[in-house]
Amino acid sequence: MSSPKNLDPSSSPRALLGAELRFARERSGLTQEELGQPLFVSGSFIGQLESGTRRMHLEYARQIDQILGTESFFTRNCVAAAKSKYPDHFAEAAEAEAVAVTIREYAPLLIPGLLQTETYARAVFRAYQPTAPDTVIDELVAARLERAQLLSDPTTPLLWVVIDEAVLRRVVGGSAVMAEALAHVAALGSQHRVIVQVLPFDAGAHMALEGSLKLMAFEDAPPLAYLQGLGTGRLQDDPATVAQYELTYDLLGASALSPQQSLALIKSVAEDYAHEDQP
Repeated sequence: MSSPKNLDPSSSPRALLGAELRFARERSGLTQEELGQPLFVSGSFIGQLESGTRRMHLEYARQIDQILGTESFFTRNCVAAAKSKYPDHFAEAAEAEAVAVTIREYAPLLIPGLLQTETYARAVFRAYQPTAPDTVIDELVAARLERAQLLSDPTTPLLWVVIDEAVLRRVVGGSAVMAEALAHVAALGSQHRVIVQVLPFDAGAHMALEGSLKLMAFEDAPPLAYLQGLGTGRLQDDPATVAQYELTYDLLGASALSPQQSLALIKSVAEDYAHEDQP
């Protein structure tokens, strides 16, 4: 069960719904587990709704209104809470990321979004949507850079990323873009704002060969795992499943280069790209 947290209902629609859900549930004399049973969700999931970690979907809002007798309050307001500047498959993960205290991510193909530069992000989105208008790409890039503002705090969240060596070798946007992007990652690592490790090619097979992995921990809610594929993504909150993904991440870190060795490699590759771009 999630421990109580004092929410500011004015901070976001999700915070408002979470605060009201906790109030209505407690007024009805139900525990998180008891409210979750007719919804076929865990008590932890109800706690994540109350803490603002998870988004309330319309199907749950309608049932909650019926169970708690809240006269369509949650049905009416969850529509506003669902609005997001991010793609549907990633929106809920981005919202959870914004309130996480620890983020651990394995990136097999691209620099993680929180660490991307503007030019790198633009090249990625243009590759995703080669025929989209520039205005659409501009909006996507702006949203990604806004996400990166999480790192403006000197300590929170703790961000630890393991990137595959393929991330360094895949030329996204050209040599100049790669030089700038990798120098940015190296700078954040050198400033001790993030922990970066590189999983080298010679590490061989590993448990995460099939895709990326993001783990998020919170002060007042159970941890979440997020897995993303081609135009798809899903959050996992089952404790046993999340524990398995945590083991996967621990083993990736054990197989990767140390943070010091990783920074040296990233800087070296960045310099190589910089030299390639010179006449």
